[in-house]
Amino acid sequence: MYFTEEHDAFRKSFREFLQKEVVPHIDKWEKSGTIERFIWKKFGEMGYFGLNQPEEYGGLNLDLFYTTIFLEELQRINSGGFAAAMWAHAYLAMTHVNKEGDDRIKKEYLTPSIEGDKIGCLCITEPFGGSDVAGMRTTAIKKGDAYVINGSKTFITNGVYSDYLVVAAKTDPEAKHAGMSIFIMDRNTPGISSTKLDKLGWRASDTGEIAFDNVVVPAENLMGEEGKGFPYIMQHFALERLVMGINAHARAEFAVEYAIQYMSEREAFGKTINKFQALRHKVAEMASRVDMCKEYNYSITKRLNDGQYVVKEASMSKLLSTKMADEVIYDALQLLGGYGYMEDYPLARMLRDSRLGPIGGGTSEILKEIIAKMVIDGKEYKVAT
Repeated sequence: MYFTEEHDAFRKSFREFLQKEVVPHIDKWEKSGTIERFIWKKFGEMGYFGLNQPEEYGGLNLDLFYTTIFLEELQRINSGGFAAAMWAHAYLAMTHVNKEGDDRIKKEYLTPSIEGDKIGCLCITEPFGGSDVAGMRTTAIKKGDAYVINGSKTFITNGVYSDYLVVAAKTDPEAKHAGMSIFIMDRNTPGISSTKLDKLGWRASDTGEIAFDNVVVPAENLMGEEGKGFPYIMQHFALERLVMGINAHARAEFAVEYAIQYMSEREAFGKTINKFQALRHKVAEMASRVDMCKEYNYSITKRLNDGQYVVKEASMSKLLSTKMADEVIYDALQLLGGYGYMEDYPLARMLRDSRLGPIGGGTSEILKEIIAKMVIDGKEYKVAT
């Protein structure tokens, strides 16, 4: 219904690429918290960062089911941090560059991002305002032909080692939603500093807290229109939340597959444990939940690919898929018994990595209120014009 032979061939080749080029390095990157630059270039050379990007800037302009495959296969190598670094670059930072950047900005940032020569990060969340995007305190005050930016951001994926930053700031500090704008700036711009954060999971990725101290940015680095930052951010949240929903069903599916394989080999009381009814029924429930989320996420992908505005559906996807993944992975770990708790097996890392799902990209609590506004109050979220 959703995938063609071309999609299947891409999945096969990308899975082989990950096994050959990425998996041998994952444990090292998990320990160091640094993903070596060579792999970004290899992703770029293979076209993986340009799947949904315009051809005129080096992209492939493919449908969103290639993106779905990209996300699903990244979850199967069991490093949420590595996966996050890749998709935060390709679907957070690069989405804003493509949608709001002018031709100069796209040539200077989007093309090298597609080629793997530049890494981007998206800076929205702040220490004093995580889910309250409109309440951000970072300011961008215009002075002549430049903006002076002051403030801080936190929990930024690729926030330490990226080459450029896409930053949301208040150009009108007195306004709430209407006072926000989006800027792009180089990492080496004077006044930018970053600190790596120590996390429960996603250990391979560099999550950073970033400070802006009188950072001077040319006015031409404003992306889109001044004051339109909030609707730009909101309309891209649909893609981000769908990305996290797809990630969730993919890692849960991998956990179920691993548990089934383990159960077929592990013996107790004279037979493999996949013969015990209590465990069989647990797996049946886990697999059913994964499949329900996966099919829903595919249907949303189709609608988004067709140009529909899927804020409600993407919010529902993230809310339920990330909760499902946490619970299914918890149960998968239980099925491994004591081995599930050992770092030599994949479930311990997967459990830690999965826990970010209900937090990042809008907490489950905030998503529930957004959904409630739509289904109870009849609120409609519009595309930025």
